[in-house]
Amino acid sequence: MNGNGLANEPVESNPSLAIAVLTFRRQAELASLIPLLLAQADAVNSQADAYVLVVDNDPGRSAEEVVSDFGDDRVVYVHEPEPGIATARNCALSSASDTDLLVFIDDDEIPASDWLVNLLRTYETYRSVGVVGNVLREYETPPDPWILAGRYFDRDPIDTGVRVHAAGTGNLMLDLNQVRQFNVTFDPIFGLSGGSDTLFTSQLVRAGGELVWCADAPVYEQIPANRLTRKWVVTRAFRIGNGGARTALALTTTTPERTVVRFKEAGAGLARIGGGGAKYVIGKLTRNMEFDARGTRTFVRGVGRLSGAFGYHYDREYRITRKKVLGKESG
Repeated sequence: MNGNGLANEPVESNPSLAIAVLTFRRQAELASLIPLLLAQADAVNSQADAYVLVVDNDPGRSAEEVVSDFGDDRVVYVHEPEPGIATARNCALSSASDTDLLVFIDDDEIPASDWLVNLLRTYETYRSVGVVGNVLREYETPPDPWILAGRYFDRDPIDTGVRVHAAGTGNLMLDLNQVRQFNVTFDPIFGLSGGSDTLFTSQLVRAGGELVWCADAPVYEQIPANRLTRKWVVTRAFRIGNGGARTALALTTTTPERTVVRFKEAGAGLARIGGGGAKYVIGKLTRNMEFDARGTRTFVRGVGRLSGAFGYHYDREYRITRKKVLGKESG
């Protein structure tokens, strides 16, 4: 029985399972990832009928040749030319409309050898609408010590079976039968700013579903050198704060509720600005790198949260990245 009072259907003895890879102009990474995902599918072939679903978000269909080169009918190609990660995620959902389970993984991630086995085992144990795995980072070059001191890429460990309230799609298994029952999709308004996955999973939980953590199914995100700068991580912290406030507002259903949430988010933003600013100043005065870096992160997230509470929509990071990639090819 789920939180909405609806009984879950019995687990199929051999459910269909799509491993969805959303990709944009990363042909080399995709070509390296697909064999790893086929090996993951082989590892669960006694438990699930698994295949790889590649969603190409490039108008130029750059991933199509990569997929065709494999010549394997377990690798399915679909094209979604409309820009935006939310649109690509919805394309994955619709393309897997006859599939029981779907697992999202990014095209710059590498799964652990027993990744899919453990996600599936956790799903079979808890029967939740989603199973969430950790995303660990591997760096192309050694990061600035200031970035490490600020824990810009870290997250605290969580035990298997712990319920979480929201999740990203970098490592997420979904029970599509429950998702369809709840009638939840990714909001395109968040397609160019990030946060559509947080909103989507929050809506599933609000509808009565459960998200369960799996500690034994990590993927490893490959962080390129151009993201290992102070400017990039601080901008990301701002975007996370901004997206968090906007997501909280998007979950509201009435004007009074929206007003309460708006002021709650604004207050939380101001608290972070104050606390982070104080820690930053102490860090500078005492030359304490940890206080400096973590204070900056908290302060900037607070500014992002405050701006999101009052309607500011940050999408510059995604637009610039996409424009640069498309511009290089057209130039």
